[in-house]
Amino acid sequence: MRAHHDFDSLTERQQKKYRNGTFFGMEHVHDTHRLALMNLMLHGIEAGIKYGDTLSDDGAALPKATLIMTNPPFGTKKGGGLPTRTDFTYPTSNKQFCFLQHIYRFLLPGGRAAVVLPDNVLFESGIGKDIRRDLMDKCDLHTILRLPTGIFYAQGVKTNVLFFTRGTTDKKNTKEVWVYDLRANMPQFGKRTPLTREHFSEFEKAFGKDPQGNPAALKKRKDTGESGRFRKFTRQWIAERDDSLDISWLKDDNAESSADLPEPAVLATSAMEEMEAIMEDLRGILAELGEEMTNDE
Repeated sequence: MRAHHDFDSLTERQQKKYRNGTFFGMEHVHDTHRLALMNLMLHGIEAGIKYGDTLSDDGAALPKATLIMTNPPFGTKKGGGLPTRTDFTYPTSNKQFCFLQHIYRFLLPGGRAAVVLPDNVLFESGIGKDIRRDLMDKCDLHTILRLPTGIFYAQGVKTNVLFFTRGTTDKKNTKEVWVYDLRANMPQFGKRTPLTREHFSEFEKAFGKDPQGNPAALKKRKDTGESGRFRKFTRQWIAERDDSLDISWLKDDNAESSADLPEPAVLATSAMEEMEAIMEDLRGILAELGEEMTNDE
C-alpha cells in the first residue's frame, strides 16, 4: 500500500479502515495463526485474521470480499477433518472443491480472485463437473495458467492458477476461457533451477495490463494458435467436452523421455496420496451414512 499510495496523507478514518476493515482471513493452525497476526502487526495492520476452519461453519461467517488471492491446502493428510460447511450448494469431502466453492461464493459482484488449484479440479466428474459449471455461471472464468510440474510439494503435483471475476448475475458469465500453457517443454524446476518472476514475463504480456479481465481488455488478447502457449476456448466448446477445463494442445517433449520421469520414491508418494484421497472420500460417504470406519478397515 505504501508503494502505491501516500498512506500517511490519508485521514485518520481512512487509515483506520485500511488497518481494521480491509483485510480478512481465517487460519486453523494455532502457531500459523499467531505468526499471521504478528506479521500483520509488524506492518501496522490490525486485520481480522480469525482462528477457525474455513471449511466449517466458522468460514461462513467471514465477510464477502472484493479480492481473494490464495493457495488453499492440497491433499488429505493435514488440515483437520472432513469439511463440515452446511451452506455449500455441492457438499463434498474434496477440500479443493470446497475451497473453490467458498471463494467464488464469497466474492462480491465485480470481485476478483486468483486461486492455485491442482489438476484434478479441472477434470473430475460428478460433483466436480457441477462445481465447475456453477463457477462458470456465477463468474467470468477468463484465464487459466497451467503451471510447471513440481513447483508445489512434490515433483509430480500439477497445478494451475484460475483467474475469475464474480458477475452481477448468477448465469452465463463465462463466455470464453483463455489458457496459457507454462507447463509443456519447461525446465525441471527445483533447487538447482528455481522458478523466478522472469519465467512469467511472457504470460504477463499475454494477460494484458488490466487485472480485472474486462471484456474490452480481453479483446486485445491474441490467440497464438496450436504452436503457441496462449489460446482461447469458447464456453460452448468447453460444454461439448463435458465441462472439462483440463485443456492442453502442445506436445510436451519432456513427457516423451523416460529419463525425465520422477524418481520412483516420488511416484510412490504420489500414488499413496491418491489412495489417501480415495480413503477420505470413502470416510465421507460412511459419515453421511452414519457409519464409522474402524482402525482395522
